[in-house]
Amino acid sequence: MSSTATTERPSNVSEALARGRLGVPSVVFFVLSAAAPLTVVAGVVTTGYGVIGVLGIPLAFLAVAAVLALFSAGYVAMARRMANAGAFYAYVTRGLGRPAGVGTAWVALIAYNALQVGLYGAIGAAAEPVLDRLFGIQPQWWIVALVAWALVGVLGLLRVDINGMVLAVLLCAEIAVIVVFDLAQLGNPAGGSVSFAAFSPDNFFVPGVGAVLVLAILGFVGFEASVVFSEESKDPKRTVPMATYLSVAIIAVVYALSSWSMTVAVGPDRIVEEAGAQSVGLIFNLAGAHLGDTVLTIGQALFLTSVLAAMISFHNTTARYTFALGRERVLPAVFGRTSPMTGAPQAASLAQSGLGLVVILLYAVNGWDPVLQLFFWLGTSGGFGVLLMIATTAVAIITYFARSGEQETLWRRLIAPGIAAIALTAIIVLAVQNFANLLGVEPDSPLRWLFPAVYPVAALLGALWGVALRRNRPDTYARIGLGAESATAVAPPSGTDPVSTGAEVRR
Repeated sequence: MSSTATTERPSNVSEALARGRLGVPSVVFFVLSAAAPLTVVAGVVTTGYGVIGVLGIPLAFLAVAAVLALFSAGYVAMARRMANAGAFYAYVTRGLGRPAGVGTAWVALIAYNALQVGLYGAIGAAAEPVLDRLFGIQPQWWIVALVAWALVGVLGLLRVDINGMVLAVLLCAEIAVIVVFDLAQLGNPAGGSVSFAAFSPDNFFVPGVGAVLVLAILGFVGFEASVVFSEESKDPKRTVPMATYLSVAIIAVVYALSSWSMTVAVGPDRIVEEAGAQSVGLIFNLAGAHLGDTVLTIGQALFLTSVLAAMISFHNTTARYTFALGRERVLPAVFGRTSPMTGAPQAASLAQSGLGLVVILLYAVNGWDPVLQLFFWLGTSGGFGVLLMIATTAVAIITYFARSGEQETLWRRLIAPGIAAIALTAIIVLAVQNFANLLGVEPDSPLRWLFPAVYPVAALLGALWGVALRRNRPDTYARIGLGAESATAVAPPSGTDPVSTGAEVRR
């Protein structure tokens, strides 16, 4: 009997994430770290002003927050019914069927990997002023990236709550310095008076608004990760909703305030020109002028740790998506195993680290621009991929409740996700029309079509793979979207799809 117990335990551990290790604060830290407040404020917002040239970025953050709050009403209603590290993938599977779910999973892998590896391009620029000021050295960007890569890779193999504690320390310091910067900028307005021009609709509904909305979506990327960590939460039905709504609210306030205070300090008539000239250095130059060199150094150091925190968070999110697919055998089974020691998705984490290493070396050898061509291009394109998944999931939520017949309020099952789906579709259309502005390339550049086209192609190929699984591997097909329940799934009858017909396993 003891022999049997011994042989069964590793199997049970290998296909389950460690449960009960994360409370609401820990999940919020993961989410906000993925959102990378200081990285977005210093890097994405200033680049947005300089590249896109639209003043209404603060209003864009508030508009996107409203849409995501509507989406979250149905999103957390789904989370109360199923805890699955696959998040979007699992929800689309339950609502639109297994092939659509697999297509969404492929989009997720591309989008989250783009967001994660893109940050390796920013880490060198973030580290340069800190290392120069403190140690008088200016190493190549790829050396700094490799150090960060090693640290993130090691943390990815450790217990998830250890990662949460690291992120908690980094994030609290990061938000504190952002608030100090904002107050200093508002206390030193250009021209002697505070301008609210950035909140005027006239400065929002202008050419390039689609690019600005995708930029704003990029700032919120990570809010959906509350569901990714649901299997490891102490009480998913309470933790996920609270963490989701708190994250959207905090991100909206921080970004809208910071992007607006920047226009106040520089002047709404000069912000585009100055952001284009100073780029990432703008917010730190303002801090140096208003607060002195010591605060400037602290801010630059926290910008560095902000990028690092985002790397850690996205690494964990991406590894868990890969794990979810491996556990259900959509990807090779090796990715669906966790470490018996830490409960971390070991093989998935190592695979993500391997991809990061290849990208760093590829850019270093070819001498490609790490900030524009790695951080900005992959980051904004990854954000677009997440936007597509959010819109698809909004439709899936409506379909799920319509087919399953489960009791839920009309607001959560139809009205809120319906409004969100319409608004998100409009943002997607505007984004595609303005993708050249988003990338900062010429309107006739093939890149404006290449980057967004990757996702529908991936979704189609993924859906076809799902159909192939239904025909050739019905046992694997039965696992899709079931999460931790996948180990007990049985093959569906020929020609049926339990998920798409609403006869899925219910919790």
